[in-house]
Amino acid sequence: MPYARHTDGHPPVRTGRRRTRALAAAGLLAVLLATAACASGGQGLNSASDEKAAPGAAGAGAAAPDGAETADGAAKTREPGSAVAVHVIRTATLSIEVKSVPRAVSAARGVAEGAGGLVAEENTERVDDTHDMSHLVLRVPQARYEEVMRTLAGTGKLLSRTSNAKDVTGQVVDVESRIATQRASVARVRDLMDQAVKLTDVVTLEGELSSRQAALESLLAQQASLKDRTTLATITLELGEREENTGDPGEERTGFLDALGGGWDAFVTMLRWIMVAIGATAPFLAAAAVLALLWRLLRGRLRGRLPGRRTGTSRQAAEGSGTTPAS
Repeated sequence: MPYARHTDGHPPVRTGRRRTRALAAAGLLAVLLATAACASGGQGLNSASDEKAAPGAAGAGAAAPDGAETADGAAKTREPGSAVAVHVIRTATLSIEVKSVPRAVSAARGVAEGAGGLVAEENTERVDDTHDMSHLVLRVPQARYEEVMRTLAGTGKLLSRTSNAKDVTGQVVDVESRIATQRASVARVRDLMDQAVKLTDVVTLEGELSSRQAALESLLAQQASLKDRTTLATITLELGEREENTGDPGEERTGFLDALGGGWDAFVTMLRWIMVAIGATAPFLAAAAVLALLWRLLRGRLRGRLPGRRTGTSRQAAEGSGTTPAS
């Protein structure tokens, strides 16, 4: 390799090798930017080929031996020698009528925790001050799903039951394949950053690295969500109490104390309404009393003046008729 020696006494620099590395980095950067636009299309093709290539492309834990099942009970054998894990999301809704909602809630919590699950949501409320209602969301392992469903259905009178199973095996395999591709892409960008010399190349590569890391984190979040939903089944439980003594008057029992309590309530209610009526008419009664008092005072004064007037009138009438009024 040729060397270039500076006249100022500094050691020689391998200019040829540096130029070669710069040209190589620029070429790799150009290829990387050219292939970035078709990365999404290539990922779809890679996921399709990975499904055909099972079980290795599905990642660790995707394959199971012939006739075996995974820990969550999802793996099934399709063909001898090519078993692929089946990922299923199970959801169910149960509506049960029970005698006591608090006891049923405690029992449901015990069933879920005993199966290795948990209570994800709980909402209990009292309706019309007569009975309780509760809404529970239980998360239980897939392997104990049917057992938990049977146990919960036997805690009371089953009113309704709905269940759903969704196969997401293709989605799980596709996400795993895209994660592997994205990780390789991030590693390539980091290698290019180590080889970059120009500031513009470094800035461009940093932007590419940031966007690809964000896409990788989004894929990892999708993978975690799928794993959670395929590992734990979701059971929504609606609990309600029975309404006692409804529709049959013969079942109602009325005793002396009940009648006495009802009569007392009616008496108190009547007194309350009487007091309300008195309070409402009190202003009018007060005004009427004042008017009556004034009328009596005026009437008394008028009576004191009326006899003198009547005497003068009678005398005038007697003089006119020629008679003398009696004294």
